[in-house]
Amino acid sequence: MKLIDTDILVLGGGPAALVTVSTALQNYPDKKITLIKEDEISLVPCGIPYIFGKTLAQSSKNIMPFSPAVAEKTTIITDTATSVDIESKTLYANSHKITFDKLVFATGSTPFVHKSFEDALHLKNVFTIQKCKEKIDQLKDYLEDKQKVIIIGTGFIGVEMATELRSIGKDVTIVGGRHILAGSFDVDMAIEAEKIMQEMGIELVLGQYASRIVQSGSLAEGIELCDGGRIDGDVIILATGYQPNTQLAKNAGLKLAHYGGIWVDEYMRTKNKDIFAVGDCCGRRDFITRDPSKVMLASTSASEARVAGSSLYGLQYLKGFNGTIAIFSTMIGNRAFASAGVTEDRAKKENIDYTVGYFQGLNRHPGTIPDASKQSVKLIAIRSSGQIIGGQVIGDKEAGEVINIIGLAIETELSAHHLVSLQVATQPLLTAAPTTYPIIKAAEQIIQARFQ
Repeated sequence: MKLIDTDILVLGGGPAALVTVSTALQNYPDKKITLIKEDEISLVPCGIPYIFGKTLAQSSKNIMPFSPAVAEKTTIITDTATSVDIESKTLYANSHKITFDKLVFATGSTPFVHKSFEDALHLKNVFTIQKCKEKIDQLKDYLEDKQKVIIIGTGFIGVEMATELRSIGKDVTIVGGRHILAGSFDVDMAIEAEKIMQEMGIELVLGQYASRIVQSGSLAEGIELCDGGRIDGDVIILATGYQPNTQLAKNAGLKLAHYGGIWVDEYMRTKNKDIFAVGDCCGRRDFITRDPSKVMLASTSASEARVAGSSLYGLQYLKGFNGTIAIFSTMIGNRAFASAGVTEDRAKKENIDYTVGYFQGLNRHPGTIPDASKQSVKLIAIRSSGQIIGGQVIGDKEAGEVINIIGLAIETELSAHHLVSLQVATQPLLTAAPTTYPIIKAAEQIIQARFQ
């Protein structure tokens, strides 16, 4: 067993670990930094669905590299951590014993599997979407000569897997109890996504839960629905979400929060001042409601990692991480769908007195510009103040940046009154017209609704 002593030890190989290391290097250049990760090659998590279709086509095009500058100044170890002794500040791995001054857990998440499907995980044609190159390659190879694919789960991973597999001619059925992307989009917006998926030839079985996987020997024949119906398939993919990977932290005695994440404060510190946690493995709270949040996003993980990486030896900034806004974006067909913050459905459940502004315009001006297309913006605001708490966008690829403007408005607690006087750069080939800029027009709708 090799013995290593380090100042800062980061445990994990995903975006949270990478950003923690690079931020720590910037803030503490004289400290010795070590990263230990289980897999030699780390995949870009959000790019995994695109390995299975035409977009990337292979896992080797979805590698998350360390920049040469970071790699040169960091000791990188590929090994499996087995335990952490907090008292002696020692991490034990299969082939290493590492003593540390500061430890950052960035152990990510693992696929969540409902108990109804646990007894089918051993079957040759039942898969989860793991963030491991070897496992992803196994699934891709297995799919090569299979035609009928059943995807259980209507979240972002399930939808992106469905559209990519359909792009290479697979017969795809996606099954779920709610509308497509229901947690992030209201029904009026989700229906637009469903229409596109159906036009692509994807079969949607919504409002129905898969009750069990039908087995025959070492294979699954299909799934049985809650109403007794059955769907047969060659491959079943469970895209039913992820759960924090915290067993190591739990065994070490660290306090866990709601949904099993490691408890942290706004500076990503655990109950032990020398141990931090970032990314999917830590507990989170919703920025608006302050309720525990299950949201797992690489962008959120990176924000947490910047806070932790700069706070290891004292607070560099007075602003910590104040909660998860839940900013999502994806492409379905040739249309982008993006959301941030609270949906109408969520606002109702939280008993928030809200109002909505909606505007559909064009993303170029004039409308005769060759690639002009429709852009829809929906804003949700607190009725009494007009403060923006949510937004949804459907449009071309620029919707991914439009939602970031809305996310910034939410995080800085801007109101619709701020947005109507927003100064924006507009250009015919790049943006909507200054006279009909969708965010501004939607904000105008909110102001009008407040006084009706």
